[in-house]
Amino acid sequence: MLSIAKRTTAGAAILLIMPLIMWVSGWNWEPGQPRWWLHFLYWLTETVTQPWGIITHVILCAWFLWCLRFRIKAAVMLFIILGCAILAGQGVKSFVKERVQEPRPFVLWLEKTHDVQAEQFYTLKRKERGELVKKQLSSQHDIPGFLRKHWQKETGFAFPSGHTMFAASWALLAVGLLWPRRRTWTIAVLLVWATGVMGSRLLLGMHWPRDLVVATLISWLLVTLATWLAQRICGPLTPPAEEVPEIIARDQEG
Repeated sequence: MLSIAKRTTAGAAILLIMPLIMWVSGWNWEPGQPRWWLHFLYWLTETVTQPWGIITHVILCAWFLWCLRFRIKAAVMLFIILGCAILAGQGVKSFVKERVQEPRPFVLWLEKTHDVQAEQFYTLKRKERGELVKKQLSSQHDIPGFLRKHWQKETGFAFPSGHTMFAASWALLAVGLLWPRRRTWTIAVLLVWATGVMGSRLLLGMHWPRDLVVATLISWLLVTLATWLAQRICGPLTPPAEEVPEIIARDQEG
């Protein structure tokens, strides 16, 4: 358990660097980013948004199972544990959102520039919120169409970030499960991807830095427990002897 906690804590520390810098610096979101940059961030955030998030989840599950090379029974159990860890994070997110009820940055911007009161906005049903956003921004040509549609769809509360919890959970699962097999490239790619998703949530006007920080900490706790549970149920995470030469070769390549 201690070795797992050390690995996931190191991974969480890496993920927290960017949002903590943004938080401490007092950064505040304002629209006006270059369109091409916003488009890239939008597609990055879409890798976590439904239905693409389901595809991302299945692909990552398949890749993890191949990297770990568990027996069929253990592999199925691991697949269930990974799925439960992700679903648990989303459940915690929904529970906290409904109690904290923090407005999204773009909603407060609408309040400031379009006289849409945030408190009244969140008394509306989700469909009505989307229609209101569409109506208010129909003539706002400096806001790209894809971003307006994203805002129309994502009208819930901000704290904490569900997208961050999804991406951070997978990145931390990579650190917890794949580090003993030295899957360095997979870990690095997922850490960069998760950080990119987190940044996209800030620059698209969906979240505040503190939303990302708390979401990462929740993910760290859930992933640490899930990785420990996977080890207890599926067996040691240390690779078998026949896999050692392959791991040594990956270390040398790294």
